[in-house]
Amino acid sequence: MKKPILMIEDNEQNRYLVEFLLHGRGYQVVAAPDGRRGIELAEQVSPLLVLLDIQLPTMDGYAVARALRTKSSLKETPILAVTSYAMPGDRERALEAGCTGYIEKPINPQTFVDEVEAYLKRSDP
Repeated sequence: MKKPILMIEDNEQNRYLVEFLLHGRGYQVVAAPDGRRGIELAEQVSPLLVLLDIQLPTMDGYAVARALRTKSSLKETPILAVTSYAMPGDRERALEAGCTGYIEKPINPQTFVDEVEAYLKRSDP
């Protein structure tokens, strides 16, 4: 079985849409509703990729990205910020925190999985 994609997202509707789109292309998705649980799950499942909301309860996505990058097993795992934060500097802040890429919400259902797969292809050995 393929390793899952980890989605750390507190909004149930966003989780549903992303899971629906990724399942349609054959991906398994593991979801966490907050940053702390997301970090725990990341260590347990060693995901192919992490989809990370920035505005989360308990700790924001920037702190989650920094925490994930301290784990040796996750140093090379792509982390995509998937966020409505779209002001100048938000993309750079996500990248500085350890994210590999940045996708703005609302996501485009027609292109979202292709965008995710582009990061998976970059991380293939």
